[in-house]
Amino acid sequence: MRMYDLIIKKRDGLELSKEEINYFVKNLTEGNIADYHVAAFLMAVFLKKMNKRETADLTQAMMHSGDVVDLSQISGIKVDKHSTGGVGDTTTLVLAPLVASCGVPVAKMSGRGLGHTGGTIDKLEAIEGFHVEISIDDFINNVNKHGIAVIGQTKNIAPADKKIYALRDVTATVDNISLIASSIMSKKLAAGSDAIVLDVKVGSGAFMKTIEDAIELGKEMVEIGQIMDKNTIAIITDMEQPLGFAIGNALEVKEAIDTLNNEGPEDLTELCVKLGSNMVYLGGGADSVEAAEKLIREKLANGEAFEKFKEFISIQGGNVDVINDPSKLPSADHVREIKSDVEGYLETIKSDSVGIAAMKLGAGRETLDSVLDMSAGIILNKKVGDKINKGDVIATLYTNTQSKLDESEKMFLDAITITKDEVASRKLIKAIVNRDGVQKF
Repeated sequence: MRMYDLIIKKRDGLELSKEEINYFVKNLTEGNIADYHVAAFLMAVFLKKMNKRETADLTQAMMHSGDVVDLSQISGIKVDKHSTGGVGDTTTLVLAPLVASCGVPVAKMSGRGLGHTGGTIDKLEAIEGFHVEISIDDFINNVNKHGIAVIGQTKNIAPADKKIYALRDVTATVDNISLIASSIMSKKLAAGSDAIVLDVKVGSGAFMKTIEDAIELGKEMVEIGQIMDKNTIAIITDMEQPLGFAIGNALEVKEAIDTLNNEGPEDLTELCVKLGSNMVYLGGGADSVEAAEKLIREKLANGEAFEKFKEFISIQGGNVDVINDPSKLPSADHVREIKSDVEGYLETIKSDSVGIAAMKLGAGRETLDSVLDMSAGIILNKKVGDKINKGDVIATLYTNTQSKLDESEKMFLDAITITKDEVASRKLIKAIVNRDGVQKF
């Protein structure tokens, strides 16, 4: 068997066998395939696509290319959540303690960010003392004792995916349903969860730009989950504007604290309730999604979700005083308000451009070696549909590097449009995909 033959076969639109896909992944992982062969193979897949069976086989092969985590020592049904990315995506910080407060164990492996803002771990490390460098034994013990723990993703989780993704990024083959689905699901399945809730973003700040593509991706991942005997649900959510108001690490921690105190932004709260309800239901914490939603809202209202967050931060070394008093989070030396010079209604906020503006301020990494400014970022004062008067503050920029303010302000202003006509607010939840089909909203 040769890579040359696999490339020709897929180039000509033919179906690859399980053995051929396993050959590709095994030899890729072992370093036996040249990058130019991998690049040619990925372009053939991008152009000719894979069917559902090929996609499932690729997922399984990548899943088993490295470690597969065994969480069987943790009692209960372990439910994982994954977001396909976005700007201001603070959901994990809220969801983990919220779901754990409902009695469903949360054993979360998370990563760091590259791009818009930090990943979940970066955000949590804005809290003084918090760390994820704990052993697997301590990770399991924390979940069994406290119902919650977050650990950094090990380097040997789906290593084939890391190699493939690095080449996809430089060969213009990122936007392919099979490659995206297998990448996401191989890591989720290797992480050892029993059920998976997927937050599939759609819009300017997401991989999927249309609702049709987002639903197709959701269906592909749900089917992979079912094949692997993992109950999987995909919720299609809007990313035509940033989620919540905060973009940046310490700023998002503060917003998560507000949300857990039932005082967060309406859209972030709505999404966390929707995702959390499905996680609690799949985890056996309620007999229906509706009952799970009622429980979720109770935990937000009575303060138990916030108390679980403090417990979680404490057991992983974080200073709980920072949670009780968010003013102790890292703060920026330079703050600039962006004011409107016109009157009207906010029509659009290009999420990707706003995310890059936040990255330029120091909230995200331009390269793997970039050092995050935990205080940097953007707070939105307006969302799509809001009335804007002349002189109103649209957003506030935060950074410790004053020279970045002008560039970021220009990028932000280029990312928004204000119109004289009234604009409807955006619908957050677009559709739900599960094993029974697609429900659009």
